[in-house]
Amino acid sequence: MQVLKPLALGVSLFALPGLATASALTVYSAGPGALIENLAADFTQVTGIEVNVFQSTTGQVMARLESERANPLADVVISASWESAVSLHDQGLLHEYRSPNAATVPDFLKSDHYVAQGVSALALVWNRDSDVSQPADWSDLTDAAYRNQVTMPDPAQSGAAFELLTGLLTAKGEDATWSLIDALIENDMIVPGPNARALNPVLQGAKSVVFGAVDYISLGQQAEGEAIEVIFPESGTVIAPRPMMILASTNMPSEAEQFIDFVLSEQGQARVAERYLMPSRTDIEALRPTLEELTLIEVDSEAMNAQREVILGRFREATDR
Repeated sequence: MQVLKPLALGVSLFALPGLATASALTVYSAGPGALIENLAADFTQVTGIEVNVFQSTTGQVMARLESERANPLADVVISASWESAVSLHDQGLLHEYRSPNAATVPDFLKSDHYVAQGVSALALVWNRDSDVSQPADWSDLTDAAYRNQVTMPDPAQSGAAFELLTGLLTAKGEDATWSLIDALIENDMIVPGPNARALNPVLQGAKSVVFGAVDYISLGQQAEGEAIEVIFPESGTVIAPRPMMILASTNMPSEAEQFIDFVLSEQGQARVAERYLMPSRTDIEALRPTLEELTLIEVDSEAMNAQREVILGRFREATDR
């Protein structure tokens, strides 16, 4: 019997009903946990192939892959960072496969070695019960009315927040972007950690607005009755595709390819949509604004990631003042 153990305290392992066996397909996935649980259960029901799932943050998933490099356990990896797929491919660690179900996935969301499961975008999230007015754009939060009312995910711990930072650098330039970040910090914006730590104070009413929230999480909570609004600035935002990939080390390539096919099937993409992500297939209905409805900033991710440590260092300088 194959048993996957959590990497660290707070990392969750979701196992399907029944016994996990050594012949089961092993999937490492960034959240949301409910999505991968449903996809795995549906896949098993359709194919009869058992699935072991390790679910956590992208950072912890990638750390686990690194720790197991000498003895890889995962067959399929789903990340919340496109750059993680690029990096694994550049290291020669991915199995080549292009699913026939990816025909309606836009070219920029697929390659011969990885494909988007779905797509999220970055947004402002405002608590409707707060004492501050609804913001419309990123720069609004530098106003004195928002002093000590704003949170932001840490771009060193959130790949999506780093994507937003690179998007602002692309759209506004370095001087304007760092002036904006400096003004937000001077306005007592806090940077408490990953995405959930930035969102929770706003949900609880301790703060009023998240600068750079991952949209699908908040859209889902809004649908469940939380008093929040998800705002996509007209000046532009960035998307965060969630790549799926098969590791070259897999002993179950056929089953892994079937899993990718299933997630890209109509049934699988409907599961993606019900979590308020944009389906990667353009012919599947979404429950939220799609790529065509958002003002998007095109980012040269390769160039920006080459400057990652410099960008994060400059951000730390602002927050450490």
